[in-house]
Amino acid sequence: MPPSPFSTPPPTARSNRRLHRQRRRLSAGASFYLQASIAVFFLAGSAAPSPLYPVYARQWGFSPIVTTAVFAVYAVAVLAALLTVGSISDHVGRRPVLFAAAATQVLAMAMFATAGGLTALLLARVVQGLATGAAVGAVGAGMVELHRSRGTIANAVAPATGTAIGAIGAGLLVQFLPAPTHLVYLVLAVIFAAQAVGATRIAETATLRPGAMASLRPRLAIPPAARRPLLIATATLLAVWAIAGFYLSLGPSLVRTLSGSNSYLLSGAAIFTLAASGAVSVLILHASQDRTFLLVGISGLIVGVVVTLESISTASLAAFFVGTLIAGLGFGAGFQGAIRTVLAVAEPHQRTHLLSTMYVVSYLSMGLPAVAAGVLVVYGGGLVSTTREYASAALTLAVLALVGVLMSARRRGNAPPLPAMSPRRLSAGCAAAPATSRSSGPAARPPAQSGRAPCT
Repeated sequence: MPPSPFSTPPPTARSNRRLHRQRRRLSAGASFYLQASIAVFFLAGSAAPSPLYPVYARQWGFSPIVTTAVFAVYAVAVLAALLTVGSISDHVGRRPVLFAAAATQVLAMAMFATAGGLTALLLARVVQGLATGAAVGAVGAGMVELHRSRGTIANAVAPATGTAIGAIGAGLLVQFLPAPTHLVYLVLAVIFAAQAVGATRIAETATLRPGAMASLRPRLAIPPAARRPLLIATATLLAVWAIAGFYLSLGPSLVRTLSGSNSYLLSGAAIFTLAASGAVSVLILHASQDRTFLLVGISGLIVGVVVTLESISTASLAAFFVGTLIAGLGFGAGFQGAIRTVLAVAEPHQRTHLLSTMYVVSYLSMGLPAVAAGVLVVYGGGLVSTTREYASAALTLAVLALVGVLMSARRRGNAPPLPAMSPRRLSAGCAAAPATSRSSGPAARPPAQSGRAPCT
């Protein structure tokens, strides 16, 4: 009997395979938390080597200059990836980019675990930086596409949280377990391998666009409306990222000097304090006005640096950690405030290239001063003297930024204040990009539709 024209045709092998793949996909909630874990542990991996720098220095006999160079080369690699493949997931999809990045992280961890000298260590940092730079745009956009408000907050908090976890976790493993230069990376390699497998099962959220090859060309742009806010924000970016670079590169050695202890856990605690307090400040202020973010951040940075300088003069480890805590609050709020203030005056289609410009400033501010500090430690007055000079320079930048913000507010006169921006009103283009009106007018703008860089 011939089949009825109204009967459902039997499933084909192709439709069966498609249905099977759909059933294997993770739910939206599971996909979100998987991507959040990628953001956390990629940054945890970047901070994990910091407590190990004294171990490498003792084993291989290199100076603080080399230590800061190992740190700086990671920043350069992240920046290179952000400027080239940072937006590639808009064209090929989030899933393949996250899979490739996680698999590359497994390779980087294997390189770290088997490193036998400085060259291998530098190469591992480069591979790690490239993987991180490639992933942050995809994971940042993916989380916002899955859940706008949660994704916005996660984008802002996850990187700092990851840095804190990586620093304290590595310190614990190095302090209490054997094989310090191997075990940390093996644990991370297992996590990244699991994330790579999970990345193949997340639902694709990107609307693919042509132009993948053209997107690899680095482009920096400053819209005219953003030039004055960017000038003020640049001083803040220079200050907050210079301080972050200092803690991540020389912080462990300074803690060991002040405490007289060789505790790796204590060395990691300094980085943990800075990053964790930065994440807390973003959580507390996430619904505040942009200007509030900026003022709280700069003020916290100034107070934290002053307390840190005093702790060095009195050789007080407790005061050092108090200063680190306050500086961390300033770091988190200051960076968020700088990005939000600048992006508030940019059109949605301008935000990607403007973010790239700001990240160039940020990563150069983190890497170059750290290398300069390493040179001064060896050829200048030593670690303590270099710390005073470094902190004083950052303090000067923070004061200039504060003056610029106050003068900008005075120029506005009686203009209405910027509206407080809740997570639901933030742009998908960046964790801190407001999808509201320009600060000089009431007309609202639509949100950006793709995120390419994290706003940690």
